[in-house]
Amino acid sequence: MIIEGLPWFGFPNKARQIILTLATQPENLLRRMGLFMMLGGLALVYLGNM
Repeated sequence: MIIEGLPWFGFPNKARQIILTLATQPENLLRRMGLFMMLGGLALVYLGNM
């Protein structure tokens, strides 16, 4: 939650703009972004455990 809170603490207006932009994106784009973020997170966990 620390990492998720950093944009809201440091750049609240920009974070709000990003959320509003994401709300207008098509569902398939959001799904692909979510998949790549999950894969990236898994890669970071894997690399951290090496």
